[in-house]
Amino acid sequence: MFAFRARAERELGVAPSDPAALHRWSVERPGEFWRLVWDALGVIGERGARVLEPAPERLRQALWFPDARLNFAENLLHGDDARAAVIAHREGAPRVELSLGELRELVRRWRCLLLGAGVRSGERVAALVGNGVEAVAAMLATASLGAVWSSCSPDFGVRGVLDRFEAIEPAVLVAVDGYRYGGKTFDVRAKLDEVLAALPSVRAAFVAPWLHPEAPLPRGARWSHEALAEASSSPLEFERTGFEHPLYVMFSSGTTGRPKCIVHGVGGTLLQHLKEQRLHCDIRRGTRTFFYTTCGWMMWNWLVSALASEATIVLHDGHPLSPQDALLQLGTSEQVEVFGVSAKYLDTLRERRVGRPPAWSALRTILSTGSVLSPECFDHVLESFGDVHLASMSGGTDILSCFLGGDPTRPVWRGELQAAGLGMDVDVFDDDGRPKATGAGELVCRLPFPSMPLGFWGDVGDEAFRRAYFERFPGVWRHGDWVERTPHGGFIIHGRSDATLNVHGVRIGTAEIYSSVERIDGVLEALAVESSLAGREGLVLFVRLRAGSELDDELRSRIASELRTRMSPRHVPRFLFAAPDLPRTRSGKSSELAVREVLHGRAPRNVEALANPESLDWFTSIASRMTASPSP
Repeated sequence: MFAFRARAERELGVAPSDPAALHRWSVERPGEFWRLVWDALGVIGERGARVLEPAPERLRQALWFPDARLNFAENLLHGDDARAAVIAHREGAPRVELSLGELRELVRRWRCLLLGAGVRSGERVAALVGNGVEAVAAMLATASLGAVWSSCSPDFGVRGVLDRFEAIEPAVLVAVDGYRYGGKTFDVRAKLDEVLAALPSVRAAFVAPWLHPEAPLPRGARWSHEALAEASSSPLEFERTGFEHPLYVMFSSGTTGRPKCIVHGVGGTLLQHLKEQRLHCDIRRGTRTFFYTTCGWMMWNWLVSALASEATIVLHDGHPLSPQDALLQLGTSEQVEVFGVSAKYLDTLRERRVGRPPAWSALRTILSTGSVLSPECFDHVLESFGDVHLASMSGGTDILSCFLGGDPTRPVWRGELQAAGLGMDVDVFDDDGRPKATGAGELVCRLPFPSMPLGFWGDVGDEAFRRAYFERFPGVWRHGDWVERTPHGGFIIHGRSDATLNVHGVRIGTAEIYSSVERIDGVLEALAVESSLAGREGLVLFVRLRAGSELDDELRSRIASELRTRMSPRHVPRFLFAAPDLPRTRSGKSSELAVREVLHGRAPRNVEALANPESLDWFTSIASRMTASPSP
């Protein structure tokens, strides 16, 4: 970050003397800023003279680097062939390490398979894969051809897979035959059979043998190791395309309906990830970088991009805690320097009072995303992990990057995201679309940014895309987070604005409720919704308790007192229940919307998007209890 600031001063004559000044320059002079990002961070390709057209204020019509030609895979596969590129850990399987040269050879072979299946630039390759070297190599081979990659995790059900892949009509399917998680084995061959039968566009299917290398496969699919062994000797080449050529189709979580097919471009993805990783996360050549993710979460795409910074990416497929503290053991054995996890994982460590193992000496950065990181988790990291940079990040699948995140040149304040990302002109709006200097409001972005999606797949006339992000505040990106600025130049996220509660006319962010309640002994996690059942408007709070704890009068009183004291009387729930489990998405976010639908007698949409859909069964009996009886 300091080197980038110095280069801006040396080459452009600007003197961004502090982090706030650097950010101000990055949004006031976006053409200069993003041109410098391309040059300073070493993008491979022809940049061209033009950076942003038309005028910067025309956010939806912005065209980035209209003369550029580049290839995503070429940028991730450059450097010294001998250096370690990928280290993969998989539950129940041996550790795998690939040098860059070995990864390039594997990508070359996958590219030959795709060429043999007739894959052309712009066609889609879909993947139902675990987080291993096969996924990385097949994705890079797809990108080398200018084709489009789209993946989801093998734990998705058949309907969840088809909700994602039917719309994009893939030419090739890449899959695993199964996986291991928490000591259990899950065979997905029957699922593959159903998926392939429902995808007539698929011309070839390649299956990696994670469980049964000799077993029969469905519908003419081939074992990938056998096909790769027979691959031709064609050289590894890279098809350069325009900056806004499609690279990925990503999928929204789908908790409010069928997942949106979000198309992201080659250049915007690469530039944003380079900026975030090199500047905001200080990832350098050789940095061992890890993020716990599946191939169905955007953080997998983000992690793989670290290869462009010549980092060594560390993969893990399996349970994060089983065997005992699996991720912490991995961090120690691989001497991970940048360690990325969900906020929920850090909260689990806090509950168990677990910190960094003494032998893990290389750790310098902890990245957290997926949901709001509570102030208590900040305390735990400081107390149990020591002098590390804790960077809480927020953005999402919609932009395949971050609006808010870390900055290694700024102090970290308890409970806050440090700053807006460079080049991201974020603001906080009230309900009438006016900027708010204090208090919570809608997170918006007022100027173009390169990783804004190209649109939704199959969205004729761009109408669904416009409704999703630009309808509320015309000409301004509305992201859907309920946030506030802090005096330190940082941000606090109070939850999703579509899950923000409106109780007696007062908007309440769920995150602030959770941080208050989850600090109470005996409470593991909480989930809040608003309800107007039987004409009685009020806040409904569900808590999941530690083993041995009981929601008795004393605990009810402590919860009410904590919310009344730390928040306000409006935050005290009208109904309070102890739930055996709380529904959450696959990235660890609480699904308030699903619970609200169940309580009001409506079937929640797309339960395939939930990591634990069976948890909703318990909530079906609660609505009648709320209607028939006074507040417990």
